[in-house]
Amino acid sequence: MDSKRCDQFINEYKQLVEQYISEQVKKIAAPAILKESMQYSLEAGGKRIRPLLLFATLDAFGKSPAIGLETAGAIEMVHTYSLIHDDLPSMDNDALRRGKPTNHIIFGDATAILAGDALLTYSFRLITDIPEDVASAEIKLSLIAGLSNAAGAEGMVGGQTADMQGEGKSLSLEELKYIHLNKTGRLLEYSVLAGAAIAQADSETKRQLSTFAQHLGLAFQIRDDILDLEGTEEQIGKPVGSDKNNKKSTYPSLLTMEGAKKALEEQIGKAKAALGSTNLQTELLSEITELIGNRKS
Repeated sequence: MDSKRCDQFINEYKQLVEQYISEQVKKIAAPAILKESMQYSLEAGGKRIRPLLLFATLDAFGKSPAIGLETAGAIEMVHTYSLIHDDLPSMDNDALRRGKPTNHIIFGDATAILAGDALLTYSFRLITDIPEDVASAEIKLSLIAGLSNAAGAEGMVGGQTADMQGEGKSLSLEELKYIHLNKTGRLLEYSVLAGAAIAQADSETKRQLSTFAQHLGLAFQIRDDILDLEGTEEQIGKPVGSDKNNKKSTYPSLLTMEGAKKALEEQIGKAKAALGSTNLQTELLSEITELIGNRKS
């Protein structure tokens, strides 16, 4: 694929979703300090991988990626809320996120919690704003239900709970896989399947894309584990070795670094194979998959 086209795509749609979510927060009738806290974390940077996966999925179906803007904004709000809460002293107790002080360091624990709450709840409102000519009421309901499942107890929150319970313990590979598939993978999978839902994909194509996204989610977290040991604070935007300091089981700790890198390569290969089984134009999705496997932050 033309890497120049991929770079242009990423830059264009990353900017589009960032502008959109910023405008949405500005419109909210709420205390200024709450909105400032919300904007602080939304504008802290980031790769916007989840919205880009949704946009690239729509492109694979030959649809205009822009029709996924509301859902992409909702996904990024949910993701940002999760980061604010993960950084809290009662959770991972991180002082840096993307090279900047974490939300609670600037605004205090209470406001940070409320900002996360506000982002989570407002995300569902964005999906209701999808134009009727893009998604029917039935599709909107399915998008809301899917986001709730991916972000909640059966997904991201459940995975985070298992992750916290696993601190200081030697987990099995299956237990670690459960954490990663839920804490990280479910929202990534939702991003892809939301694009498929908007494009009104058939059940077999959704199954193939689900398989792709599950492998991609594992690859994303394995790369995270590797970067936590081999990256630099400048690259990853937070102190290195935080997983080790928090006594968490990781792919390198269970498989060795060489084994983790091999597992990463295998998951990327399986993700690409799942893409190849579809009849879609998956060049952008494949390129983003490569970027996730090779990312430095």
